[in-house]
Amino acid sequence: MRTQYISNPEEARDFLNRYRPFYIFVAITAVIFTTRLMWLQIINGRELRQYSEKNRVKQTKIMAPRGLIMDRDGRALVENLPGFEAVISPQYIEDLKALSENVAPVIGMEPAKLIEKITRSKKLNGPFSLIRLKDNLSREEVFRLKRIRLDYPGLEIRESIIRYYPLREDGAQLFGYVGEISKKEIEKLNKKNGPDLFFEQGDIIGKSGLEEHLEKKIRGIDGVSFVQVDAHGRETITEIPNIYGEQIKDIEPVHGHGATLTIDRDIQIAAYDSFTKLNRIGSVVAMKSNGEILAWLNSPSFDPNIFTSDVPTKIMGKLSTDPFKPFRNKVIQDHFWPGSTFKPMVALAALQEKVINDKTIVATPSKLWFGNRYFHDHNKNGFGSVDVYTAIEKSSNVFFYKMGISLGVDKMYNYISLLGLGARTGIEMDREAPGRLPSSEWKKARLGEEWQPGENLTMAIGQGYVTATPLQMAVAYNTIGTEGKVVKPFIVKKVTDHEGKILFERFPAELRDVTLPQPNGFKIDKSTFKVVKEAMRRVANGSGGTARHWKVPGVEMAGKTGTAQVMSFSADQIYQSCEARPIQMRHHGWFVAWAPADKPEITVAVLAQHACHGNTGAAPIVRDIMEAYFKKYHPDIIRDALKKNPNARGIVTTAPASND
Repeated sequence: MRTQYISNPEEARDFLNRYRPFYIFVAITAVIFTTRLMWLQIINGRELRQYSEKNRVKQTKIMAPRGLIMDRDGRALVENLPGFEAVISPQYIEDLKALSENVAPVIGMEPAKLIEKITRSKKLNGPFSLIRLKDNLSREEVFRLKRIRLDYPGLEIRESIIRYYPLREDGAQLFGYVGEISKKEIEKLNKKNGPDLFFEQGDIIGKSGLEEHLEKKIRGIDGVSFVQVDAHGRETITEIPNIYGEQIKDIEPVHGHGATLTIDRDIQIAAYDSFTKLNRIGSVVAMKSNGEILAWLNSPSFDPNIFTSDVPTKIMGKLSTDPFKPFRNKVIQDHFWPGSTFKPMVALAALQEKVINDKTIVATPSKLWFGNRYFHDHNKNGFGSVDVYTAIEKSSNVFFYKMGISLGVDKMYNYISLLGLGARTGIEMDREAPGRLPSSEWKKARLGEEWQPGENLTMAIGQGYVTATPLQMAVAYNTIGTEGKVVKPFIVKKVTDHEGKILFERFPAELRDVTLPQPNGFKIDKSTFKVVKEAMRRVANGSGGTARHWKVPGVEMAGKTGTAQVMSFSADQIYQSCEARPIQMRHHGWFVAWAPADKPEITVAVLAQHACHGNTGAAPIVRDIMEAYFKKYHPDIIRDALKKNPNARGIVTTAPASND
């Protein structure tokens, strides 16, 4: 049979029209495939090669050890310990629900929270970023996770470095704590630091205190390790060439720099032990006369070691709702009425202005009528006729009411501001409050009101608008003790690398000598300081001194107790027992002192909140800190004094309470 061919051109043209859509389809398909191949191979080729590499090679960040924080003698205040953490690679998760139901109970987490954590991390950081499930695993948790990890590809238990705070609650607000960075912090810190310091999800950073302040210096540089894995994310033991055939090498982490503080661990512990023994709320700061901080304490406190893993909701809730604010760094963040500890500063102004001299006698009845009301003394019998020495020694309110009337607010402001009140001290810690030293101009600008004459009286005894932080009070009293030298307090003495090379060092700095004329035109003479120093020596050593019961053997202290009311009381309530009131209504007790009285080496400020009295609430703590200092640095003085008089230490834990 012969094959017949269509030779008619018209018929051939009909068939050609039928195949045209097919040709167009083939052409479009070819263009799409070619374009897609170009997109994959040329435009996105490098990125896809990296994805391929990540599927084949697991890249793990090696956290750099943070630098140690040491005391002035090289003893650890903040250190690192070895530990274990649970992490997971999201790209290897096959059944998220099953994983959460089996892993979450082991690490003490709700399955729903674990799912939320993994889902959120994948969304923010992609499927290749490791997710830290829990730090600081216990031995039991490590054992249980190792038993089940083979059933869940991507789940790992790896060695980690745990930040450890050996003093625990002691100094927690000063040293701070570390934790995993949040999304908000990543954006803020990366914008602030620029290319010098880049943060990403999973990083551990300082959250507060010195950990936060020293972040750039002590965090170190993270390393990277590479491990070849199979399709299930399990490690395979082969060499790891990259896509170009080159060997991939691990990058070792660089240890963070170490910081040496001015803190003395022995003095710090003595402060904590004394505060804890007396069950006080408040703060302590001890400072050398050159500005070096020896001890820094706030109470109530918290154990920063709890933040090395997820903090239980119950514990965090308790800390967050505590009315006495354990997270607050009260030494610099909170400012309080100074009460009678303000009186020596008013005395400086009165003496310098020649309102009085050291021989002037002033009548001090139990109350003073001014304006349209009485202003009461804390002693309902008054003190009779007294000079400035006795007025400070026994803490006469009426004496200083009269000084406030004579001086007025602006003269008090002009002299007392020279000592540093009403302004930040300049210490390197973050979030320092400036306190408040009012003037007539301040009140007009701030409140839109004129200063009232009666407000001079309340200001003169450290109440009303005037407030100060414990650190400001320490600096001001140190200025009195050194007869005019205002120093800048500091904590970080030096920063060194792992070889001991000094990268940064801070030295004592004198801000001003107020015996010389200052920019506001005022000064305070050395002779004026000497009068007030002697009066403050009598507070701790005179027969009627409000702190006379608290002795350091062989060492004379000089200082001033103070009682600051936290609320106003009517005339019939003012002399009622403070201890009988609810704790929130009880007065704060202050004692700020230096030693030795003639030439100070150390100044200590103690605020005992709601302790009712300065002499029983705060003075014994100052005594204990002073004693610890002199036992360490001048042991012969105390030893010789106790040999001569075994009772030289004075009352151990209690003393008759005065109203100051």
